[in-house]
Amino acid sequence: MKMRHVRAIAIFGIAVVALTGARGSHGGSCGGSSSSGSSSSSSGGSGHSDNDTTSGGTGGSVPGGSSADKASRDVTIGECKYDSATKNLVARITIKNDGVMDYDYNVTMKFTGVSASPVTATKTAIAVASGASESVELAAVYPGSGDGSEYNKCEVSRASRS
Repeated sequence: MKMRHVRAIAIFGIAVVALTGARGSHGGSCGGSSSSGSSSSSSGGSGHSDNDTTSGGTGGSVPGGSSADKASRDVTIGECKYDSATKNLVARITIKNDGVMDYDYNVTMKFTGVSASPVTATKTAIAVASGASESVELAAVYPGSGDGSEYNKCEVSRASRS
């Protein structure tokens, strides 16, 4: 009887680790690293992007154990900065789909700073094939008139896949 309990606990522990194991990054600085610092400026730009963006909003938390939580773990933030050429706050992300099915991802990024009002950018219908990765850029219009240095952090506020 004692061996049955040990085996059940071991199986439960493995299931918990498998279901809650985190990968990816959910936050980063606008300088592209996890430490705080000033944002960098880009002298070049890609011009107009096809991203759907909105200003304002507060974003939301991603509940644990749901499909949204799995989608947010698939997202890694590569760079977060102010682009002086386009006057946009820009986040470059990579979505890695380790699943057995192809998915369309919807991602909302939140740009924040010490004295800055949060700004969000959303990109929808990002197609990622099973076992593949896709890199995309999310951009939000910079609401200020300075150099964007007040926005020193970005994070995934929402992610889903279908």
